[in-house]
Amino acid sequence: MKPAKPKAKTRKVARPVAHSKAEKELVIVTGISGAGKASALKAFEDLGFHAVDNLPLGMLADFARLICKSAEVERAAIVVDVREGATLDRLPDILKDVRKLLPTRVVFLDAQDAVLVRRYSETRRPHPLRRSETVSRSIVEERQLLDPIRNVADTLIDTSNFNVHELRAHIQSRFGEEERKPQLLVSCLSFGFKNGVPLDADIVFDVRFLPNPHFVPEFRKRTGKDPKVAAYIRSFPQTEEFLERVSELMLYLLPHYVEEGKSYLTVAFGCTGGQHRSVMMAEEVRRRLKKAGYQVKTAHRDIPREPK
Repeated sequence: MKPAKPKAKTRKVARPVAHSKAEKELVIVTGISGAGKASALKAFEDLGFHAVDNLPLGMLADFARLICKSAEVERAAIVVDVREGATLDRLPDILKDVRKLLPTRVVFLDAQDAVLVRRYSETRRPHPLRRSETVSRSIVEERQLLDPIRNVADTLIDTSNFNVHELRAHIQSRFGEEERKPQLLVSCLSFGFKNGVPLDADIVFDVRFLPNPHFVPEFRKRTGKDPKVAAYIRSFPQTEEFLERVSELMLYLLPHYVEEGKSYLTVAFGCTGGQHRSVMMAEEVRRRLKKAGYQVKTAHRDIPREPK
């Protein structure tokens, strides 16, 4: 039987395989419940992947063989998670056999515990384990069960700071047929040191060395997003020099993060209250990185929420 000709160019996986099935690809989506696996699977489906949710592990090798033989399915994405039950620990061994058949990547979605608890509270859905008394305890138990799978994952995605749309956009950017660089979403986050340093910050810059607009009466109740406040902060020579140095540093670092496969980077700017200097810096660095071609968003942890 002659092998079917590929219908379109697809992304090749770097992992070596024993068979010449480079046109084919299998993605296993797994991770912590509440981290966004359903949204990720929909994003893969939108990219043309044949999507299957909660495929029994015992069928995984047979499913891989079907993909290899199929003239219709070139790429497939499946979700395997804690719903599998006691047999979940077999995945690393099964994965070795599957990778002999076709290129296979494991994408592990995770999020901070506090974020997961909040998501369960908002959706009012029970945790799939439901054996523990609280969601928090169920999350701890689930992490223990999934730890062996996390260790064999090719890609780790922390969805703590993603909304549904951002997660789907990130999946589509990273796993689309055409390589689009950089495959990294940068979050420029402002915060106030008096409320603590953000736990999810990858890089932290302290901008408390700049004069504080808080002590200017007309600026006290405004934020760094206000043009007049931003102009005041910019009026000091150290502001522009700091922006230039930070921008140069980030433009040097980001390609290396992309090369290492990092999917999300939080760059935090902190001042005393998180209202003025840090906000202005986050907005300006976002503008510069976006101009350089990166996917960037801003988040301001400690400024008052604007009325809708």
